Amino acid sequence: MSVQKQSVSFTDTAYAFARELVEAGEYPNVSAAVSGELAKAKAEREREQAVLEAELERRLSLPLDQWEPVGKASNVTAGARAHLAAMTRKT
Repeated sequence: MSVQKQSVSFTDTAYAFARELVEAGEYPNVSAAVSGELAKAKAEREREQAVLEAELERRLSLPLDQWEPVGKASNVTAGARAHLAAMTRKT
């Protein structure tokens, strides 16, 4: 794994959170905390995308007379987000 050095700026709140993670022993340093939390955020986005794609595939596979109205796009993603939040709480 290669490492890219980059200077970044944080809000006080973001930096305090990174420090809390280090102090709690979750990461050895702030750099690792930022990298680790970015990896978690990336994985969550990928899960959200997979849930959305699965729902779209499910809906598209229905016969035309069984198509469900989507309504607002936020309604589709709200269900996916609620599902992911429930899954996260279980782990």
